[in-house]
Amino acid sequence: MAGRIEGKVAVVTGGCSGIGLATVRRFVEEGAKVVIGDLNAARGAEVVAELGGPDVATFVEVDVTDKDQVDGLFRTAKDTYGSVDIAFNNAGISPPEDDSILDTDLEAWELVQRVNLTSVYLCCKAALPYMLEQGKGSIINTASFVAVMGAATSQISYSASKGGVLSMSRELGVQFAREGVRVNALCPGPVNTPLLRELFAKDAERAARRLVHVPMGRFGEPEEMANAVLFLASDESSFITANTFLVDGGISGAYVTPL
Repeated sequence: MAGRIEGKVAVVTGGCSGIGLATVRRFVEEGAKVVIGDLNAARGAEVVAELGGPDVATFVEVDVTDKDQVDGLFRTAKDTYGSVDIAFNNAGISPPEDDSILDTDLEAWELVQRVNLTSVYLCCKAALPYMLEQGKGSIINTASFVAVMGAATSQISYSASKGGVLSMSRELGVQFAREGVRVNALCPGPVNTPLLRELFAKDAERAARRLVHVPMGRFGEPEEMANAVLFLASDESSFITANTFLVDGGISGAYVTPL
């Protein structure tokens, strides 16, 4: 039985860890060829070997804030595997310097905006010409539940950047719907990734403040997010575009969650 994205070519940024890595693995399981974009070249080579080598996966070291490097990433997908069918624009950061607006300086603000928002703009701009030429394609941009509600723990630039990703995804989804290209925003709740573990490792109280708001009483797992990305990438979601796709354990629907 063919996989759900059999024969498709996907580009995944931030593909060496967390949600990105789980999605890369899921895509390959379902028959896609994947180009992985990340800064971690050593880990990228390991992931390609784990997946079965260049017949199914290729790694490109890329700074997602650099237009030329992003353009090269998508060009590699086209040149290596023949198309660009799926773009999962997922790379992002949440540094500890990004806190309350009263404490976050301009340098920290601008860094997070470049990595979390400008990079998604660059990836969409690079992917769209290939998809428009093909007359089909699916773009999934990683936003966050904080794009639709206030965060329990302040991270002003992160929240603003993810709101921008959500708004941009809606606009692109509407603009290109009749040309066969779907654009959706994945909005995860708190997920058990290295990024979240690092963020809360030194502050158990901060972690608890976030967890208490999740009706399911736990953080999500990267594999659960990957399943959602797979759905949005596949033809099973063919009538879904410009969508705020919340995978958040109910956090955005909760008023108060008991301790």
